[in-house]
Amino acid sequence: RWSVPLCRLPPVLELARDMSRLRIVDVGTGSGCIAIALATELPNATLHAVDVSPDALEVDRANAARHQLSDRILFRQGDLLEGLLKQGERFDFVVSNPPYVGESEEDQVQLEVRKFEPRMAVFAGPTGFEIITRLVEQATRALSPNGWLVMEIGHGQEAALKDLLRDWRSVRFTPDLQGIPRVVAAQRP
Repeated sequence: RWSVPLCRLPPVLELARDMSRLRIVDVGTGSGCIAIALATELPNATLHAVDVSPDALEVDRANAARHQLSDRILFRQGDLLEGLLKQGERFDFVVSNPPYVGESEEDQVQLEVRKFEPRMAVFAGPTGFEIITRLVEQATRALSPNGWLVMEIGHGQEAALKDLLRDWRSVRFTPDLQGIPRVVAAQRP
């Protein structure tokens, strides 16, 4: 079984409960743990797993095969949602655990993360908000009417996200086990 922090999936599972034939894209899929967990929990969903790294997608493919979910997850290499937008794809959910750490915060990141995670999977530019800003703009165009964006955010990013999502509907934050807002869910404006 995958070790996906409990705070990441419940917003999607709760919102998707009464939906049928879901289309979900996991942006920045990495090893695929979120896409695989969602495919396991939502048998009526088709998942698209997108990552800029071909190496990450190979790991994702192997993990999906190991869990016998290769037929339900489509793998795409690309920068966020750009390739899918060019193809006119639309989704019920855009989910992501994007890079959200600023380069100036490197000394605050756990040593294990700094040593073993790919840099581009952790750091998002000078402020840590660069990828999130691009993803929100692209999600606006990639989501179906009434579609949802659900993504993990960094400590202290709630206020900036509220401002960025001011035109979105039903914006809600889910705290982690320490009470820190860690996941945002917002419905397309």
